[in-house]
Amino acid sequence: MAQGRTTHSIKSANDSQESNSLDLRITNSHNSPHSHTPHASPHTPLTTNFLTPQQAKEIIESQKAKITHTPRNLEEQAISLVGNDIYEKLIKGYTQKQWGKPCADLPPSIIRRIPVRFIYDNNYFSDPYQGIPKGGYTPIFEKLLAHCEVELNTDFLSDKEYFHKIAKKIIFTGAIDSYFDYTFGALEYRSLRFEERILECENYQGVAVMNFTDLETPYTRIIEHKHFEFVQSPSTILSIEFPLSWDISKEPFYPINDEKNAALYAKYKALAQKHSNIIFGGRLGAYQYFDMDKIIAEALNLAKKELQ
Repeated sequence: MAQGRTTHSIKSANDSQESNSLDLRITNSHNSPHSHTPHASPHTPLTTNFLTPQQAKEIIESQKAKITHTPRNLEEQAISLVGNDIYEKLIKGYTQKQWGKPCADLPPSIIRRIPVRFIYDNNYFSDPYQGIPKGGYTPIFEKLLAHCEVELNTDFLSDKEYFHKIAKKIIFTGAIDSYFDYTFGALEYRSLRFEERILECENYQGVAVMNFTDLETPYTRIIEHKHFEFVQSPSTILSIEFPLSWDISKEPFYPINDEKNAALYAKYKALAQKHSNIIFGGRLGAYQYFDMDKIIAEALNLAKKELQ
C-alpha cells in the first residue's frame, strides 16, 4: 500500500469569504509499504533502504543496464527506469491489478508517468503549484453551467439526430466507439467499482490517498476525503476503488492504449474527421489517458480555437 500526504495550505490574496478563492495544497508525498516495510514513492534514495543518493543510483543503474534495447512493453520500461527490485516490489502488482493484464502485455507509455529522483524529495509531483479548488470541483461546474440548460437522465445516443438539428456544433465527451455504434468493434477500457464507508473515527489512515501495490488486496486505493480539505470531525468518509474488467454494461474509466486498441481508435478518429459539426474530447472521446491539469488545458485550448 502507498500513503499520500498533502501539506502547506495557501489561499489566494483575495481570499476572505469569496467563493472564487482557491485553497492550494503544495505537496503530495507517498509511501509504499512492501512486506510491512515503508518505501518512499516516487522512487528516491529513501526507497532503497535509505541509502545515500549515490548508492541508490549505483544499484538502480546496475539493474537498469539489463535493458539494452528500446523498451517494448511496460515491464521493460519500468526496469529501465527504476531497476528490477523496485519494479517487483512497488510497480508490478499494482499495475497488473489496475489494468487487468500482465505488465509485459501493456504499452511502455503507461509507466512514463512515474517520477524518479536521486534527491531526498518524495513529493509525488514536481509542479511548482499543486492543489484542488476550495470546496472541490462541484462549485466550478455549477458556475460553468449556471447559464446553460442542463438535462439529466437523457440518452444522447438514442436521439442523436434531434440534438444535431438544434445545435450548430456538439462537443461529445463520451466513448467515441459508442457514438458510432461500435461500427469497427468496441475499444477496450478498464472500469471501477466504488465502495463508500462512513466510519465513526476521527482518522482512518492519516492521508488522503493510500495506494495498495500488492496483487492480493482486491482494491487499488482508499480515499479518505477529509484530508483533502483538512476537515476536523468525529467521523470520516472513505471511498475504496476496485478495478474491474469492462463491458458495455459498465462505465468506462481508463482507455487501454495498446497496439490493438490504438489501431482500432485510428479508424474511429478517421471517421470522426468526416463529421465537422462534432468535436470529440476527454479521455473517452480522444481515447487517451489525461491527468486533470492536462484535460483542463485541452478544454481551454479547444475553446480558444473554436471562438476564434
